[in-house]
Amino acid sequence: RRPPGNGEMASKGISGWGLWGRQEPRRLCCTGPNRCGQALLQIGVNLMALPGGRHLDCIPLQGQRLHLMQVDSVQRWMEDLKLMTECECMCVLQAKPISLEEDAQGDLILAGGPGPGDPLQLLLKRGWVISTELRRIGQKLAQDRWARVHSMSVRLTCHARSMVSEYSAVSRSSSQEMGQIEKLLMEKCSELSAVTERCLQVENEHVLKSMKACVSETLSMLGQHFGQLLELALTREVQEGGVVALFKVCRQDSFRCLYPQALRTLASICCVEEGVHQLEKVDGVLCLADILTDDSHSEATRAEAAAVVAQVTSPHLPFTQHLSSFLESMEEIVTALVKLCQEASSGEVFLLASAALANITFLDTMACEMLLQLNAIRVLLEACSDKQRVDTPYTRDQIVTILANMSVLEQCASDIIQENGVQLIMGMLSEKPRSGTPAEVAACERVQQKAAVTLARLSRDPEVAREAVRLSCMSRLIELCRSPSERNSSDAVLVACLAALRRLAGVCPEGLQDSDFQQLVQPRLVDSFLLCSNMEESFV
Repeated sequence: RRPPGNGEMASKGISGWGLWGRQEPRRLCCTGPNRCGQALLQIGVNLMALPGGRHLDCIPLQGQRLHLMQVDSVQRWMEDLKLMTECECMCVLQAKPISLEEDAQGDLILAGGPGPGDPLQLLLKRGWVISTELRRIGQKLAQDRWARVHSMSVRLTCHARSMVSEYSAVSRSSSQEMGQIEKLLMEKCSELSAVTERCLQVENEHVLKSMKACVSETLSMLGQHFGQLLELALTREVQEGGVVALFKVCRQDSFRCLYPQALRTLASICCVEEGVHQLEKVDGVLCLADILTDDSHSEATRAEAAAVVAQVTSPHLPFTQHLSSFLESMEEIVTALVKLCQEASSGEVFLLASAALANITFLDTMACEMLLQLNAIRVLLEACSDKQRVDTPYTRDQIVTILANMSVLEQCASDIIQENGVQLIMGMLSEKPRSGTPAEVAACERVQQKAAVTLARLSRDPEVAREAVRLSCMSRLIELCRSPSERNSSDAVLVACLAALRRLAGVCPEGLQDSDFQQLVQPRLVDSFLLCSNMEESFV
């Protein structure tokens, strides 16, 4: 998920809402080059055909709107098939036969070809394909499936080469910086294919282990170059009026069937600074607030609006800290997001809504006070017992982030105790990955770390500290400190656990053995950290 024309056009739009408001419901042309407006509207339609996309219920269009949906399914399939077979043929031509392993079909990605002159759609679709390939290669690498790693590396090279050549063909100009990154990307793709091919010939486990680290590093660098290239390209394309055109779609009732696709595209292109700035200029936050608070919209539409909110409020993006318009609509948005969490019919909807809430709590402390007034703690903790809504460490990461940020408020402690929240936090200290993928392992580490941070903050209240001791939280914290495998050797988890343990020990010192007190509590924090980080596993 990521982000018009000139500033003159944008400023005109702010002062004159008729440009895209309800007064002119039939106007949909983009206030930039006409080609861009048509291309962006087509994105909204064609994203329904994106491989792996969330397919929504189809809503038939009437009369004048019918021409927007004239996408022949057989033609779309043949376009997908063409690109897919080209990619696989290249594998065969390079003497890399298609794998006959059981999971080979599951790794196949259909990368539909975008229409001519449609650079933004090309970027989004090819970007999704390459991101998915990178993730799957990482999974196979973790499983030491070298044959699959190599064949997928060759396929990744094909997709990357196609993206570079196709985008160069449809874009008007190419900067020197983009050309350099394209060159680095293709060099890393070739390097990945070559080193994985050599790994197929190696039988010595020690040599293979060292080569695995090299492959992992190459894969990481390749991902960085790909991210840089995509960000540069998206920044260029979003200056053509993309955000303006998409919000025009989202402000007209006659195009309600396209809202989810338009919002999903907005979330994709608002990862770059220019996209967020354009969103501000067209009062996009107000539009998102209107969608979220309107119960007549489908859950899918409101979930996609929550995804845009989560994107533009991400604490990892420094330029989102100045969303002045967001503060004006924050109460409405927070209220709607809490309701969406409470009524979510699936884990995906809950994840998007809770992610938006988690990011908002970083944006302004006033959001935490609003969440307290809305009984958000009860809503979130009740959801944790509902496997339909909360069933992954990614979702629990969002929940514990909200709790950690809310725990700075005094009143939060009593609400946590009332809802048996200490026991839930205790459970999060034992979060374990199910699949073992790097992304899931990292999510589990974040859950453990934030659970310890939350516990440390809440333990300012003696009642919370005593409840934590009663539930054996101190024993679990000691285990996390002393056993690197329990925290996946994470230093961040170790620091958070040491801090929480020291806070609990200050209230209930009798819960510690002498050795634990002398090694984990009494010394300086840095000394205890060095002791635990260098500690060997004990198998006695």
